[in-house]
Amino acid sequence: MEGEEQPPQEADAEPVVTAGVSEPVPRVLSGEPQNLSDVDAFNLLLEMKLKRRRERPNLPRTVTQLVAEDGSRVYVVGTAHFSDDSKRDVVKTIREVQPDVVVVELCQYRVSMLKMDESTLLREAKEISLEKLQQAVRQNGLMSGLMQMLLLKVSAHITEQLGMAPGGEFREAFKEASRVPFCKFHLGDRPIPVTFKRAIAALSFWQKVKLAWGLCFLSDPISKDDVERCKQKDLLEQMMAEMIGEFPDLHRTIVSERDVYLTYMLRQAAQRLELPRSSDAEPRKCIPAVVVGVVGMGHVPGIEKNWSTDLNIQEIMTVPPPSISGRVSRLAVKAAVLGLLGYGLYWMGRRTVSLVLSLPAAQYCLQRAAAARPPK
Repeated sequence: MEGEEQPPQEADAEPVVTAGVSEPVPRVLSGEPQNLSDVDAFNLLLEMKLKRRRERPNLPRTVTQLVAEDGSRVYVVGTAHFSDDSKRDVVKTIREVQPDVVVVELCQYRVSMLKMDESTLLREAKEISLEKLQQAVRQNGLMSGLMQMLLLKVSAHITEQLGMAPGGEFREAFKEASRVPFCKFHLGDRPIPVTFKRAIAALSFWQKVKLAWGLCFLSDPISKDDVERCKQKDLLEQMMAEMIGEFPDLHRTIVSERDVYLTYMLRQAAQRLELPRSSDAEPRKCIPAVVVGVVGMGHVPGIEKNWSTDLNIQEIMTVPPPSISGRVSRLAVKAAVLGLLGYGLYWMGRRTVSLVLSLPAAQYCLQRAAAARPPK
C-alpha cells in the first residue's frame, strides 16, 4: 500500500533490480544464488570478491563515504547526468569497492533507459511527440503530465546541445554491477508520478503558469565544458534550481523530499549480510554490507544531512488532494481549451463554406435554384 515502509524487493536474474517503497518491482535481471547446494562454492566466490575489494580504495573526488550504525559502508558517487567523467567515476568506484548493492537515482518508470543503447536513447530524448504527451497526461493527470513534458523539453534541449543521451552513469553502473559476484541493483528514487503530483499541488495557478513559461522558452546554448564545470552541481538540476528558485515549495518537492527518499533507500540497502549456512545447526554469521549509490551531485549534501536522522517517508509518498483553487484552475484551463477548439472549428467552418460558395460551380447551382423557385 502506498506510503508503507518496506525494504527493497528483489528480482530474479543478474544483477537484481529492485524498486522503491510501495511500488511494483520491475523484474530485469538477478544475481544472488538461490537454493545453493554447495555452500563451500558460494564461500569461495565470496572470498574471491572480498580479496578484490580494497580496504583503502582509490576513489574519485566525487565520492562521499558514509557509515551505517552496523558498520556497513556506503559510497555515494555524485554525478552530472550528461558527463563522460561521471561514467568513469562510477566504473572506477564499483571496481574498487566490489559492492554488495548498487543503488541508482532511478524509479521503475525510468528503468527502460538501462537497457536501451545510446543511439536509441538519443533519438527518444530529442523526440517529444503527441503520443508521449498523451501517455504523460494519462499517467500523471493533466497538469502533472504537462509539467513532465516541459521538464522533458529541458532534458531534450541539453541532449540536442551536447549530442549526448542522459543517464549514461546509470547504464555504466548497471553493467558494472553485473560483473560483481552476488551484487544487487536497486532503484532508489521516488516514483516520478508521486514527485510530479506533489510538485504541482505545491504551486498556485499563477506559479504554474510562470514556471511553464520559463520552461517553454529555455534556449541557452550549452557546451561540454559547461557540463564539466558544473561537476560539483549537476547541470540539469542546476538549471532547474535557477528556474524554480523563486518557488521554495517546488524545490522542496523536487529536491529536498527526494534527498530524504534516496537516503532512506541507501540505508535500506546498507543492511548487514547473512552468510549461507551448511545446516540449521550452524550459527548465523553476518558481515557489514558495502553499497555504492549513484545520484546527481545536487542530492549529495541532502543525503549527508539526512544520513543520521530519523526518516519518515510515508508523508512524502502521499499525494495531497487538489485545493479549491486548483480545481477551479483546471476547469478554467479545460474551458479555455474547449473554447479555443470550438472557435477554431467555427472559424474553419465559415471559411470552408465561404470557399465552397465562391466556386463557379456553386454559384451556377445557386443561380439555377433561385431561377427554379416559383414566384410568390
